[in-house]
Amino acid sequence: MSQWSQVQQLEIKFLEQVDQFYDDNFPMEIRHLLAQWIESQDWEAAANNEAMAMILLQNLIIQVDEQLDRVSQEKNLLLIHNLKRVRKLLQGKYHGNPMHIAVIISNCLREERRILAAASMPVQGPLEKSLQNSVVSERQRNVEHKVSAIKNSAQMTDQDVKYLEDLQEEFDFRYKTIQSLEQNDKNSVLIKQEMLALQAMLNTLDYKRKEVLSKIGRVIHEIDMLMSNMLTEELLDWKRRQQIACIGGPLHGGLDQLQNCFTLLAESLFQVRRQLEKLDELLTRLTYDGDPIPVQRPQLLEKVNFLLYNLFRNSFVVERQPCMPTHPQRPMVLKTLIQFTVKLRLLIKLPELNYQIRVKAAIDKVHNCRVLCSNRRFVLCGTHVKAMNMDESANGSLSVEFRHLQPKEMKTSAGSKGNEGPHMVTEELHSISFETQVCLYGLTINLETSSLPVVMISNVSQLPNAWASIIWYNLLTNDPQNLSFFNNPPAATLSQLLEVLSWQFSSYVGRGLNSEQLNMLAEKLTGQQVSYNDYQLSWAKFCKEHLPGKSFTFWVWLEAILDLIKKHILPLWIDGYVMGFVSKEKERILLKDKTPGTFLLRFSESNLGGITFTWVDHLENGDVTFHSVEPYNKGRLSALPFADILRDYKVIMADNVPENPLKYLYPDIPKDKAFGKHYSCQPNEVSKPSDGGGKGYVPSVFIPVSKILNDSTEPHSPSDLLPMSPSVYAVLREHLSPTAIETAVSCKFFHS
Repeated sequence: MSQWSQVQQLEIKFLEQVDQFYDDNFPMEIRHLLAQWIESQDWEAAANNEAMAMILLQNLIIQVDEQLDRVSQEKNLLLIHNLKRVRKLLQGKYHGNPMHIAVIISNCLREERRILAAASMPVQGPLEKSLQNSVVSERQRNVEHKVSAIKNSAQMTDQDVKYLEDLQEEFDFRYKTIQSLEQNDKNSVLIKQEMLALQAMLNTLDYKRKEVLSKIGRVIHEIDMLMSNMLTEELLDWKRRQQIACIGGPLHGGLDQLQNCFTLLAESLFQVRRQLEKLDELLTRLTYDGDPIPVQRPQLLEKVNFLLYNLFRNSFVVERQPCMPTHPQRPMVLKTLIQFTVKLRLLIKLPELNYQIRVKAAIDKVHNCRVLCSNRRFVLCGTHVKAMNMDESANGSLSVEFRHLQPKEMKTSAGSKGNEGPHMVTEELHSISFETQVCLYGLTINLETSSLPVVMISNVSQLPNAWASIIWYNLLTNDPQNLSFFNNPPAATLSQLLEVLSWQFSSYVGRGLNSEQLNMLAEKLTGQQVSYNDYQLSWAKFCKEHLPGKSFTFWVWLEAILDLIKKHILPLWIDGYVMGFVSKEKERILLKDKTPGTFLLRFSESNLGGITFTWVDHLENGDVTFHSVEPYNKGRLSALPFADILRDYKVIMADNVPENPLKYLYPDIPKDKAFGKHYSCQPNEVSKPSDGGGKGYVPSVFIPVSKILNDSTEPHSPSDLLPMSPSVYAVLREHLSPTAIETAVSCKFFHS
């Protein structure tokens, strides 16, 4: 079943979440019509490879054209209209930046997988609950409502200023008319009446000036209150959601809504500024005793400028955190001399600023962040100054993306690079900062922002521990620049950590962990059954201390499993057929009452990146026995797909009859029903020696052979149970006698 088919079967509350991230940037009708094709492409890789992204974009347009031809024959007018609109969108928006559509589709697929994983979980985690808090949603709506009201108030004040200007022009004309009369004429009754009328007009002008200044003051106060409270909270919430998304959590949305709010507030403030300038102009033409403009205008203008400074400073954000194209799901881990990308956005989108703002990137240029506790220093190589523009982003935002930056480590004063232990390196946090200057309408505003802390590695072997540091930091602190965090890292609650660990699986390999799997991880972390809510886990326990009796840490063990799933058993994992995290004790409890030949798949606890299977058997005397094969690692799985191993696996019993003992996947799923679609070829399609002996050679095969003795009372060690293909056994029988095979069975391995 395709991923999209699974999505369509979700409950309405999950479908509403899906609906939120499909918009005009990637319409849902295309996702629906091209579901299987879209899921078969590697959008994640294309998101960081422009040539690949361009090919996928062109192929996507071809797929849309084919659908357009089909619906044209069916005369489906609505779908024809929508597909033409989508085709125009794809060609217009993304032709100059094909990587952007790859990023959008990759994120949508990832978010679908996360929602599917969440739907399969019995309880939503505490972090995800907090991110979807109804209070937050209500505040978002209130912010948008208030911003709209402020914009309307500013526009209404414009009309008041225009009325005031017209009234003053009329007063000025009538006053100058009287002034031009002869002295005798000024003593007439009519003129005296006109003077009284002018005095009344002046009183009205005074009242209107005070009224306009009062309205301007109210607009400024409303903007100030909104910026100080709800808008600031919204921005901080967005930054927190970005942190969580970076470590595998739900995708963070809302930046476009924030941009709309920031832009409308900036437009309102500039509108108020123009109103104050107009009042100053009116002041130069007419003033009087008690005039409110010279008293109130300077204070209001100062407040407007102050708010504009703060609004611009808060609007300069890192839209996409630093990330190496080679490791798109491990952001904020950067390797020396390897390019990374980072994208910034100014949330105030004004046409006057297009290509007018030049952003400069630097590293470890610490401003307001905590002290940098590291002896290592870096510089950025590549293009580190670029102009923000509205042309590169599909949504027309004012942004800039640095794509060719490389961190280079500087030599120490002693003439050599900093030499520190692996944990010291991966616990060092560094800051990538950005600065620019905005010059607009007589204002000059200096802007600064920084990425979330990054970890610098010099060898890819450091990446797992570096990623653990990124997870721990962004899980436990909202402080965007606490570079000394690992001087005394705080503990995490077990419930928080387990939720994030499930995210690692849902985001990286498409399926999160259920409660039973999380229970096993909890016991492995703590060595006991504990309450999720109360238990505090230290950083050392998670990432630095070896597991009892092992030569590796919990995190290294888990990261190796993620790598194994991603590269070798991904379809089986996504289908939910790999139980994976189950102890040997629990495994026997689950299997003991099952039909002989029932098996399950679990990850090795003693070997890094290993997977094994165990099946149950019943002896003639009624005893139950369990057999486990030696764990398969990435080396063995690179040679033969795991599904084929399960299909072809054989053991030779005491009577030399090869038999596949694997019948039912736990609890009772026929093996071929579970794994049939993942078999790479049909059984017995192994080349015989007479088939492929090119250049006069007879093909050779390396055959691990397993043997189980019926009368054995000793438990079988994993190394005793190694697989042999039935087709390979057939080849053996054609060229070797049963006696020779029996001799081979008595050894661990046999070459033919």
